Amino acid sequence: MSYQTILTSVDDAILTVTVNRADKLNALNQTVLAELALVIDDFIASPVLKAAVITGSGEKAFIAGADISEFSALDAAGGAALSRQGQQLFNRIENAPKPIIAAVNGFALGGGCELAMACHFRIASENARFGQPEVNLGLLPGYGGTQRLTRLIGKGRALELLLTGNMIDAVTAFNYGLVNRVVPQATLLPEARAILAVINTKAPLAIAACIEAANLAEAAGNAGYENEADSFGRLIATNDAREGIAAFMEKRKAAFKGN
Repeated sequence: MSYQTILTSVDDAILTVTVNRADKLNALNQTVLAELALVIDDFIASPVLKAAVITGSGEKAFIAGADISEFSALDAAGGAALSRQGQQLFNRIENAPKPIIAAVNGFALGGGCELAMACHFRIASENARFGQPEVNLGLLPGYGGTQRLTRLIGKGRALELLLTGNMIDAVTAFNYGLVNRVVPQATLLPEARAILAVINTKAPLAIAACIEAANLAEAAGNAGYENEADSFGRLIATNDAREGIAAFMEKRKAAFKGN
């Protein structure tokens, strides 16, 4: 199947999924989310494919965030629905019974960082940068980022990143436990595929059971995700969010007023 925003290739039962919007730094828009959902469902259902790598096209960005231009028309209900759509897809990735690695090349910000965290683990190139800058728009991460970031790096570090909107580099992400390995960009995909090649020699049912057991070990129920989606919907209808989105689109500093 051909897609508008995604490239796929298969080698030795490993699927490589590349978000292909390099001119937009691979930003997640509705088309990307819909096509990624189709790719993931086909991957899970395939009797041939054993593992997958998700990456971004070009050398600048894995995924530099959501497509903010799509936020402007959203009200509270629309914002909550968008958040739940992203959460559903990323939960599907996290709970896939086959391993999915994020190969992070460049910026992984906002929804891109959330997508990387939904993968079973992450390998980063030396130029990778991670962050959740949604507060700059008057928002919070809406695709599971508040939950996964806290679980992966701890509450204190997660809150620092969530509240400042600051980015961290690949070495810091490694030290925080956000990524498993940092490698030169030229070897990023070969390294990811080499790890998956080892995993693919193991028993598939055991692999699926390990993923399920690890996910259950950190499960906190759905309350956190529901709260995140409700908060995203509430915030996107505020004046501050409208100002933050407009400022982003107009490439200026936002003037927030707390309403």
